[in-house]
Amino acid sequence: MSTIFIGKDSGGGAQELLLNRANRHGLIAGATGTGKTVTLQILSEGFAKAGVPVFCADVKGDLSGLSQSGSADHKLHDKLLARAEKIGLEDYGYSDMPVTFWDLYGKKGHPVRTTIEEMGPMLLSRLMDLTDAQEGIMNIAFDVADENKWPLVDMKDLRAVLTYLSDNRKELSVEYGNITSQSVGAIMRDLLVLEREGADQFFGEPALALKDLIRTKDGLGMINVLAADELINAPRLYATFLLWLMSELFEELPEVGDPDKPVMAFFFDEAHLLFEDAPKALVQKITQVSRLIRSKGVSIWFVTQNPADIPDDVLGQIGNRIQHALRGYTPKEQKAIKASAQAFRPNPSFDTAGVISELGVGEALVSMLDSKGRPQMVGQTLIRPPASRLGPATTAERKALMGASDMSGKYDEMIDRKSAEEILNKKRAARLAAQEEAEAEAEEEKAQEMAMKAKKKTSSGRSRSGRRKKSAGDHIMHEAKLVGRQIVRSQGRKLIRGILGSMMRR
Repeated sequence: MSTIFIGKDSGGGAQELLLNRANRHGLIAGATGTGKTVTLQILSEGFAKAGVPVFCADVKGDLSGLSQSGSADHKLHDKLLARAEKIGLEDYGYSDMPVTFWDLYGKKGHPVRTTIEEMGPMLLSRLMDLTDAQEGIMNIAFDVADENKWPLVDMKDLRAVLTYLSDNRKELSVEYGNITSQSVGAIMRDLLVLEREGADQFFGEPALALKDLIRTKDGLGMINVLAADELINAPRLYATFLLWLMSELFEELPEVGDPDKPVMAFFFDEAHLLFEDAPKALVQKITQVSRLIRSKGVSIWFVTQNPADIPDDVLGQIGNRIQHALRGYTPKEQKAIKASAQAFRPNPSFDTAGVISELGVGEALVSMLDSKGRPQMVGQTLIRPPASRLGPATTAERKALMGASDMSGKYDEMIDRKSAEEILNKKRAARLAAQEEAEAEAEEEKAQEMAMKAKKKTSSGRSRSGRRKKSAGDHIMHEAKLVGRQIVRSQGRKLIRGILGSMMRR
């Protein structure tokens, strides 16, 4: 039966993780500086040697040392040898592990990308901390894009679809419900915040293929180390990415039941970031994935300072526990110690709660599942030393490994294919061109109408002027005739008066 040797407890018993029980998940907890990273390192080595691929987030940079062999020149060499001798690790020696470096920002590893479409509206809304109303609009955006076959690849595509919703909100609201320009504007502003955190580099193509994480090399499982020392400064992006990756594994991997060893081991460091301020629906989603993904052969390990950071429903899915020291200076911390102690199967040889606060660096309380899936009695354990380097790889060592990696050149250059933005821009350009053409035709018709009115007015003016001239001439002729008649009449009267006067005189 394949196992991973973790260390030896105070009773002289070996603490080992059974690989066929590893998919029941695990917890590594403890205060800062108590040895959680080294425990993560020796478990990663153990999985890799068993041919199980590993994915882990390197928050402090130390896990990059997995790619380099330990050395006798290391300042802790003597202590490591002493620890190996004390726990009876006779075949202890130094060796490196096959490692592939990844980085969402593409600086310390091969770029990691996914598409807006693959992230989905729920995780994207979580990432952006949207209100219920805004999340509703996000769902509408995905529905509209899906119905119109507009691929949502990057943030430009999402912005283009949101603009389309705003421009056509009256028509779309009839089918999808209320869409307000205020909510769309708020989502747009949140997208700008994400861009400042570097999320625009994460969304795009080529998208990460899960098969590139689940690889072996010379019989050893590939250890995928995500550079997270910068990413951790954007905690919501960090947590959302790891949750997306866990969800993708759940959706894409086939059912395998309880395999002899996991298909993959997944370490979620700073796990409390996953649950901080998480809405109830998201916690339910995480719980569901944690419960069901074990049938896909995935072993999930939550690494955190305090077990109380993990919701009870998720803790209920965890069978393998490694608890490093906790400090109990406040009532809240003392309560956490008591709760942590109660999660273990008691050991009559010591007081579990008392030991938790007294553990030294590199010591832990360990309880693994037995062959029947039952938690073993807790043991105060000295953790074995790692075979790989304690401490980070140098920049030159990292670059050399990246250059020689099978992933070199596959994800380095971003591809911008035709997607929602290009389709909607073309649609908008066609609409504007049609609108401009219609406006030009309307202007031309208006100009023609005005020209016809002007022509008609000119013709009408000429006609009235002719009539006015004719009327004036007739009036003059009429006056002339009157004057002529008056002259004739006057001369006639004079003539008659002269004739009559002569006759009267006679």
